[in-house]
Amino acid sequence: MYRPALLNNSNRFIASNFIRNFSNSRIVRLAIPTSQKGVIFETNGGPLIYKDIPVPVPKPNEILINVKYSGVCHTDLHAWKGDWPLATKLPLVGGHEGAGVVVAKGSEVKNFEIGDYAGIKWLNGSCMSCELCELGYESNCAKADLSGYTHDGSFQQYATADAVQAAMIPKSADLAQIAPILCAGVTVYKALKSADLQQGQWVCISGAGGGLGSLAIQYAKAMGFRVIGIDAGSKEALCKECGAEEFVDFSKTKDLVAEIQEKTKGGPHGVINVSVSEKAISTSCEYVRPCGKVVLVGLPADAVCKSEVFSHVVKSLNIIGSYVGNRADTREAIDFFSRGLVKSPIKVVGLSELPEVYKLMEEGKILGRYVLDTAK
Repeated sequence: MYRPALLNNSNRFIASNFIRNFSNSRIVRLAIPTSQKGVIFETNGGPLIYKDIPVPVPKPNEILINVKYSGVCHTDLHAWKGDWPLATKLPLVGGHEGAGVVVAKGSEVKNFEIGDYAGIKWLNGSCMSCELCELGYESNCAKADLSGYTHDGSFQQYATADAVQAAMIPKSADLAQIAPILCAGVTVYKALKSADLQQGQWVCISGAGGGLGSLAIQYAKAMGFRVIGIDAGSKEALCKECGAEEFVDFSKTKDLVAEIQEKTKGGPHGVINVSVSEKAISTSCEYVRPCGKVVLVGLPADAVCKSEVFSHVVKSLNIIGSYVGNRADTREAIDFFSRGLVKSPIKVVGLSELPEVYKLMEEGKILGRYVLDTAK
């Protein structure tokens, strides 16, 4: 059971300030401090500063989550660098795989109670009234609010989320383990659904040893697909442990296309590209079998997917862009986790160590997923 931390004299919430700041929203709440630890940057590519920052005030439609753990996604690195054609808010607290406890909620919130476990996802909120939202494509909404990008995210001890989009987490869940499911898990699960494969067919995971790839292997296996992973040789053991039937080391193979097609007897029926390599993405169009599906997930900056037109037409290829899952995808992805069918290969470090995690990420040295403990 969650118990609010005792506040010391230097960090105590003054009752008069509490009433003045929160009464307009009629917030239901536990005792909450006025300041917290977080990692913030003021300019893209600028210093990542671990310091005391204010605790955000939830709007009437939002919940305030005491974030216990937050996964670190490659998207967070892009947000810090500012190398995508979508501006971030500045200054910014990054992060969008936050798992924790609801400690306050706005007057309009009906689906969460104080003490519930809740998750912060990439999609923090959307208008819920446009055509795309009505059809379940909330992440494509023109007014989408993105955690750790346009909305301060989970690299802090307390963060807000639109209650409609926040993930409901079972009380039985290990919060450190489930944190990566909130983005990496949901994203690859949605990608596998988008590939529309049949049980027993081959799916190739390009970038199989990383945070998304290691989960993609497990979801694919649980969905009844045969899996071949592509990554560097040091990650083969993890890929096999997660359920990959075959593995190809792109750094050692003499002919990547031929080796994949040989191992899968004609090429995989689908490819999930979670790699952030433009070459890897384009090559997947070569080794996928005729009538196959190439699903684009990873977002290397300024990359282009190249598919030679004659072969593309003759092979009747489908190239599919898959963004992040909706609320139903999130619920389903969490259910796979709750039933023990997927597990996050994680390493837990302190929130203050985020700069070092980014360094390892840039060097391609991360195996599985790093998760930040916000108390450290």
